[in-house]
Amino acid sequence: MALFNIFSKKKDKNPEELKKDFQEEMPAPEKLQKTKVSFLSKMGKAIAGKSKIDSDFLDDIEEVLITSDVGVDTTVKIIDRIEKRTEKDKFFTEKELNELIRDEMAQMLAENHAVENLRVVPENAPVPYVIMVVGVNGVGKTTTIGKLATKLQLEGKRVLLGAADTFRAAAVDQLIIWAERAEVDIVSHGMNTDPASVAFDTIKKGTEDNYDVVIIDTAGRLHNKVNLMNELTKIKKVMTKFSENAPHEVLLVLDASTGQNAIEQARQFTAATEVNSLALTKMDGTAKGGVAFGISDQFKVPIKYIGLGEGKNDLKLFDPKWFIDSLFN
Repeated sequence: MALFNIFSKKKDKNPEELKKDFQEEMPAPEKLQKTKVSFLSKMGKAIAGKSKIDSDFLDDIEEVLITSDVGVDTTVKIIDRIEKRTEKDKFFTEKELNELIRDEMAQMLAENHAVENLRVVPENAPVPYVIMVVGVNGVGKTTTIGKLATKLQLEGKRVLLGAADTFRAAAVDQLIIWAERAEVDIVSHGMNTDPASVAFDTIKKGTEDNYDVVIIDTAGRLHNKVNLMNELTKIKKVMTKFSENAPHEVLLVLDASTGQNAIEQARQFTAATEVNSLALTKMDGTAKGGVAFGISDQFKVPIKYIGLGEGKNDLKLFDPKWFIDSLFN
């Protein structure tokens, strides 16, 4: 087994300095500028000069939501909610119309993010806390793992990565580079080896050596859905040998810039394994950020992270209120 120990190199900082580094302010709304400009422009045209909620107005709002990649099913739900809320009073100012739409979208997002004060590692979590990361190639899966490892290391956690994406060329090398950047340990067997074996050895080391968090990378694409499901099932099964309820978190990484393709990927992976958290990457570079509403609504899985840049500190815990404010303010 090839085992790369990189954990020994630590930053010369005390715990308070590390904590300060980790407590980053919520990013500025400009991080969602492309989505915001596109969404507000369409919404502004739909609302301009309107004072009554009728079929024409609802048709215009429906078009705005669909073309903003909210998705058809979720759009229909939002329109239905607006209709029910305005059954008695049909007349509003433009400002009231904007606030009405904002409120309904905010409520829908909040309903699927019931967990308050999301943390990278939940309070009273098992040790080690095991995260299995899934997603197709090209969505930023390995980069997300690297950024997550950085966050955890700055929080003072001992982190161990498992390079179980052994099929994609350079996937293992990329994860090793991220491990070096984040100053954490990594278990690797190299390319074209058994992913479940990598997962087994990583969990074994994480358990026996008292790591706080173990993060397992997995293959981004196998040649058919059956193979994908079988591989993920096999990896999950070997994890339970050392930790009964592992993985404790299955994090699905999706590229927000792919819009409705991201929803289709979510459908496939939620069918293949028990996904319980989401990361939306490339939110800073796309006008399709509305997909966050559709994914959250359709799969009832909370968005835990959003990627807002290429830097190692550009993975942020998702705050629904900040997201809504960024779009509408």
